[in-house]
Amino acid sequence: MGAPHKWHDWKKMERVIGIDLGTTNSCVALIDADGTPQVIPNRGGYKTTPSIVAITESGKRLVGHIAKRQSITNAENTVYTAKRLIGRKWDSAQVRAARKNSGYNIVEGPHGDVRIQVQDQLYSVPEISAMILQEMKFVAAEACPGEELLKAVITVPAYFNDGQRQATKDAGQIAGLDVIRIINEPTAAALAFGYGKDLQKLIAVFDLGGGTFDVSILEIGSGGVFRVVATAGDTFLGGEDFDARIMDWLIDDFRAAQGADLREDRMALQRLKDAAERAKCELSVVTESDINLPFVISVGPSNEPLHLQRTLDRATVEALCSDLVERCIEICRGTLVDARLRADELDEVLLVGGMTRMPMVQRAVAELFGREPSKNVHPDEVVAIGAAIQGHALMSDEENLILLDVTPHALGVLTTGKHFEELIAQNTTVPTSQTKNFTTSRDAQTAVKILVIQREAEELQPLGEFILTGLRSAPKGEIEIEVRFSIDSDGIVSVSAKDLETGIEQSIQVTATSGLTAEEVHQMMENANEYLVDRKHSDESEGVRQHAEKLVAEVEKLFPQVEAVVASSDFGREAIAKARTVLERTRDALDRRDVDAMKETSESLARTLRMFKGVVTRPS
Repeated sequence: MGAPHKWHDWKKMERVIGIDLGTTNSCVALIDADGTPQVIPNRGGYKTTPSIVAITESGKRLVGHIAKRQSITNAENTVYTAKRLIGRKWDSAQVRAARKNSGYNIVEGPHGDVRIQVQDQLYSVPEISAMILQEMKFVAAEACPGEELLKAVITVPAYFNDGQRQATKDAGQIAGLDVIRIINEPTAAALAFGYGKDLQKLIAVFDLGGGTFDVSILEIGSGGVFRVVATAGDTFLGGEDFDARIMDWLIDDFRAAQGADLREDRMALQRLKDAAERAKCELSVVTESDINLPFVISVGPSNEPLHLQRTLDRATVEALCSDLVERCIEICRGTLVDARLRADELDEVLLVGGMTRMPMVQRAVAELFGREPSKNVHPDEVVAIGAAIQGHALMSDEENLILLDVTPHALGVLTTGKHFEELIAQNTTVPTSQTKNFTTSRDAQTAVKILVIQREAEELQPLGEFILTGLRSAPKGEIEIEVRFSIDSDGIVSVSAKDLETGIEQSIQVTATSGLTAEEVHQMMENANEYLVDRKHSDESEGVRQHAEKLVAEVEKLFPQVEAVVASSDFGREAIAKARTVLERTRDALDRRDVDAMKETSESLARTLRMFKGVVTRPS
């Protein structure tokens, strides 16, 4: 492929951050100065950040590792796996399932959507996701001081429907990001794998994360063409389900032995969830894991504390979760059929997502595809890297990267008798346009209603409707109407209907809804912006405090040496007295958390430190 692109122009362009908004962990990447995509570590040095949000009793927002660390003691106000709820309806089977093992309150929103109650306040799911995206934005900003990073490419599961994609866009908007593209996670992984290399390969991306599963088959061609051949998935199948199986096993065993139900105690349920996840991860590298939760219930049926102690082995977990892995494999088989390919025609299989570390998953993938999966990508980082590559390519009009994705769901209309008439098939390359002719279904029909439908698995989801009026009165079946469906490169669906005899036409641009009104999104943006101001002030205050504490420690350390040298003279004693005064004023400012006073005294203390260093290094 030659040189990837004109990297020397990168400083002239506004840079785009690539964000993998994950169910369990999130990750952010950027193209650095020499043109290399880099994952950006957070303040703790970790390259991924837990997708967890908590609100403390005082109203302080916590995101990431700090939220995870307090999740047991503040279980009811700690939100995790929000991605599994985003863009879903309250009455969906997935929401009912999520509520079963949730330590926090999931309630019905005003539009039949999902809201989460935290510290007596209701938050929409896009609002919670925006807090995670905002944290990713902070992580990137700290790596690029003085640079405003507003544009982003955010990844979503390939099998997300229009509502889930729109909800993710809303989350980005609330977080103060200009989301220039939403791209599919397996496609992003393929970009990271093949970009900048002169490859000609047919690959499968098996992406099993914390909450979702996708499989995509792609052709990587010379000239940087990435063409998705077929994609499928399950937006409610992932590591959370494996954890839930372990939790159920432990809960049932504990109930039988102790006569107590751990589901009735939110703190116990959160401890159990953490233990199940930890054991699952351990069992990817060892064959046994000890689960020990002392005082899991403080007061049991006999008014005594109860403890949970079990040994879980790999064989038990594999037996508990075998049907979940088989479900992934079934989806893969169907995708091969859709792509009209045999497994042995693929050149490589990439494993993406934390759950692909599980030995049972790797064995099942190897057996299906007849080869060991590739270890050439980092399962936790590759998606964010691909998003950053796509963002850079969009901003630089990259000619050496052509991305041809597909629509994951079939689109069509509902006809008489509630029959779904497909116009655009699943796995059709976008952009695309298709037409089909229909006739009126009854005599003297002067108007027809066009119901736009998306088929997701076996479910029919209405996307919109419009009415074509002004038809001439005629016998049934005599008037012919052309219906046209179009999808552009951003996935925007447009539908039109035209009377072929008179040319009368009506159309609609299908606008997916996340369950939020425009007014709600605007208000949430304002709230998020207020948090940004508070966070900026808090970060500045923390920096001033740390600087003042460092100066105090260094001056205190040098005090004995300086006194030994200068205390014999009146001038020296006076200097020591002044230094003590400045030191005390700085300590007082620290105790009062007075940022302005800290700044003022730190300047004086810095001069004192320079003087002290001069004294102790002076030749005797």
